[in-house]
Amino acid sequence: MFKPTTIKDIAKELGFSISTVSRALRDGYEISEETKKIVMDYAQKINYKPNPIALSLKERRTYSIGVIVCEVANNFFSQAINGVESIAYDKGYHVIISQSHDSFEREVINVKHLANRSVDGLLISMAAETTDYAHILEMHNKGLPIVFFDRVIDEINTHKVTANNFQGSFDVTELLIKNGVKKIAHLGNAPHLSITKERMSGYKAALEKHGIAFNEEYVQYCHHGGRKYDEVEEAVKQLVTGRDKPEAIFVSSDRLSVGCLSAIKKFNPLSKDILIAGFSNSDVVELFDPSLTCVRQPAFEMGRLATDLLIQLIESKYPVTEFQSKTLNTKLYLNNKTLSM
Repeated sequence: MFKPTTIKDIAKELGFSISTVSRALRDGYEISEETKKIVMDYAQKINYKPNPIALSLKERRTYSIGVIVCEVANNFFSQAINGVESIAYDKGYHVIISQSHDSFEREVINVKHLANRSVDGLLISMAAETTDYAHILEMHNKGLPIVFFDRVIDEINTHKVTANNFQGSFDVTELLIKNGVKKIAHLGNAPHLSITKERMSGYKAALEKHGIAFNEEYVQYCHHGGRKYDEVEEAVKQLVTGRDKPEAIFVSSDRLSVGCLSAIKKFNPLSKDILIAGFSNSDVVELFDPSLTCVRQPAFEMGRLATDLLIQLIESKYPVTEFQSKTLNTKLYLNNKTLSM
C-alpha cells in the first residue's frame, strides 16, 4: 500500500526533531538558514508534498479552488483554465473544474456543490441563462472568497478580470467599415451578460464614428449562449434571409462564431458573399470556411490574474475592502484575404 512521505520520515532521515523540520518547511524565523536549506533540499529531492488532509484539519483550509465556466471545450475557457492551473498548482492549490453549459440550474448546483466541498474560493464566469444571483450572493455573504472573470456581475463587490470587450468590438467593426462594408449585422450572446453589453457598445460606437445608422433589424441575441443550436440557427436565418441582407456579421462569442458559420451555409449557400468577424480564441480559426476575422482575448493571462487575485483574498489575514477590476487588451487577427488592416 502506498504511504506518502511525512514530516516524521524527513526528521528521522535527517536526524532533526519533527518540530524543527515542520518549522523549516514553513520558513520559520526561529530556524537557522543552514538548517532550512538542508530540510528544503531534501524535501525537494524526494518530491515531498504536504498532506492536504492534515493541512486542512490544522488550518481549516482545503487548498482547493473551484472554477465554474460554461464549457471546458470552449477554446477561450480551456486556455483560461490553463492559466488558472499555472498559478494555482505553483502555490499549492488544487483546481476543481465545473461546467454550467450556460444553464442557470447547473450553475446553482455547481456553486453549492463546490461550497459544500469546502473549497477555499471560487472563480466564476457567469452562465448565459443566469439572471438571478442569489446563490452566489449567499456564498459571498458567508465569507467565501469569489473572483469573477470574463462574464462578471455588478451585484457583488470583489475582484473582476475582463478583456477590453468594448475596444475589441470597436476595432473589428471599424475594420469592416474601413474595407467598405456598411451593412454590418450583430449576433450577440444573452443580452444581460456583461460581455454582451460591452461588445454591443463597441459595435455601436464604431458605426456612429463612421456615420452609419444603427439598424435594430441587424441585431439578434442568443439567450442560451449557443447551447441550443436551433436558437443560433433561427437568429442567423433572421439576419441573412431578410429583405436587406447584411454584408457582414459581427459575432460576439467563441461558441456563437462556430454556430454561425454552420448556420450561414444552410441559409446562404453562397456564404462567401457575407463576411464573418467575431470573438474567437480557436487555434485553427484560419481553417474556417467561410474565413473568420477574429478578436482574440488574452485568456491564459486572464486565468492567471484572476487566480492570483483569488489566492490573495484567501490568504489575506485581514478583511479585504478594496477590490480591483482588471481589463486586459484584445488583439485583432485578420484571416480574410479580401480585407486589409
